[in-house]
Amino acid sequence: MAQQMSVKTNAVDLLHKQLKNRARRNQFGFITLASATDPYVKPEAELQITRKLLEVVLEHRFPVHMLTKSDLITRDQDLLKAIDHRAILPADIKQLGRGALISFSFSTLQDHPAKIFEPGATPPTKRLKTVKFMIDKGFKTGISFMPQIPYISDTGTALESAFLHFKELEVEYVLPATITLFGSEKADSKTLMLKAIEKHYPGLLLKYKRLFANSHELPYYYRKAFHQKMQELAQKHQIKLSIL
Repeated sequence: MAQQMSVKTNAVDLLHKQLKNRARRNQFGFITLASATDPYVKPEAELQITRKLLEVVLEHRFPVHMLTKSDLITRDQDLLKAIDHRAILPADIKQLGRGALISFSFSTLQDHPAKIFEPGATPPTKRLKTVKFMIDKGFKTGISFMPQIPYISDTGTALESAFLHFKELEVEYVLPATITLFGSEKADSKTLMLKAIEKHYPGLLLKYKRLFANSHELPYYYRKAFHQKMQELAQKHQIKLSIL
């Protein structure tokens, strides 16, 4: 089944109206681009909707949190730098001191599994170079380290290697999380994930079926062990597990 994408051509006008009203009432807060869909999907290179949205965010002086897997974010560094300096922060997070946050999303740092589980995204090796670029430009930059892929990207060796990379890059925070899988229809995340595992990692299929037999979440013991490992690595490498 071919995937389809809808373009919200009125997004810029809607955001302008909303932020104008909020700014008038002094209701400032972070605008997140984006959580459900990457703000730099391939059509963005031509359509530039995200860039136009950032222009609106800057006009009304709202802070912004960019969450992406793409290197295209470097195109908008001028707007992001202006937002970083001009944004008005809500009183409860003034200590943050920054109007632009940049979080790069990784499920794995390896290019091969990324081709399977993150098709179309900027390869992790190139993404890491973009992380370095944004840090060197002075942006508050961190890692959205989620969702981790059981037995593939969340092994002890893989996690240790990832935190070593993050430490070398001098990221300011890492936000880790385990994976959740939903549904049984063809386009649902659980169905698609099990299909990918069966094709590319058949030896793990039975383990996955057991892990997600009774819930969309990993079992508690698994999530607890992952959380403890994150705490251990964060302390070892002196990296925060939160933005503030």
